[in-house]
Amino acid sequence: MGERPVRRSDELVELLERYAKEDGTRETEIPGLRFIRASRITEPVHSVYEPSLCVVAQGSKEVLLGEERYQYDPASYLTASVYLPITGQIMEASPDAPYLSVQLQLDMNQILEVIQAAEQAGKPKHESGRGLVVSRLGDSLLEAVLRLVRLLDTPEDIPVLAAGFIREIIYRVLQDEQNAAMKQFALLGSRAQRIAKVIERMNREFAQPLKVEELAEEARMSASSLYSYFREVTGMSPIQYQKQLRLQEARRLLLSEGLGAADAAYQVGYESPSHFSREYTRKFGLPPGRDLQRLRETLGR
Repeated sequence: MGERPVRRSDELVELLERYAKEDGTRETEIPGLRFIRASRITEPVHSVYEPSLCVVAQGSKEVLLGEERYQYDPASYLTASVYLPITGQIMEASPDAPYLSVQLQLDMNQILEVIQAAEQAGKPKHESGRGLVVSRLGDSLLEAVLRLVRLLDTPEDIPVLAAGFIREIIYRVLQDEQNAAMKQFALLGSRAQRIAKVIERMNREFAQPLKVEELAEEARMSASSLYSYFREVTGMSPIQYQKQLRLQEARRLLLSEGLGAADAAYQVGYESPSHFSREYTRKFGLPPGRDLQRLRETLGR
């Protein structure tokens, strides 16, 4: 890595250490921009990635999507084009060199505007692709991210300049061939965009019975095509995807809402508490009650 990129990386670390002084996630004054800090290697955390860009300034993180593993660090960045249930773990962090990252929520309308302005709406080689991609972080994208983060030093400039800097970030991301599929997720009527709409609906209605034929009709494709393209984008089948959403929400209800296992099971769509308990154990390694106890001990509750 040359001298100039090193200086940019050092500046991003300095800015994040200044604005994210404590471990956790910090929302910023720039809509959609947040910082994440961790002073130690973490246990695996189950969550749902929203469409977003993630840039690591220091440390490294591993993400598990289905059976696939993605690792990214200061030399790379991650993009999520659709909502994806993942398991994330910070792999490199310490009190002296904490994990520091930038996460920017991506708006599909903004992506479409950039595509149209850059006349990039031509059909790529592949119309669909995985909704999660790790790419090499180039100088132009890093500088664009820095320009956005620097605005926090002059908050009066945010209303005027932030939207333009975000458009540049999106443009730099779309220039990367590995993110070619992201264009299709934004283009109205494309196959990828229809799958993205199905994913959005499943995130809203995950507690309802899964009706693949109905989803296929909404996506204007056969059930077998929906299954195939859904797996191409998410790395899992619609049933597996729904199961991940249900179990993650059930775990949240157990920990944050104080619900019992049976009530949490019914609320996320399970009809049988015993079936829920078996699937929960396979997912998290312990039955609901014991897992809840472990989580409370870990969090000091």
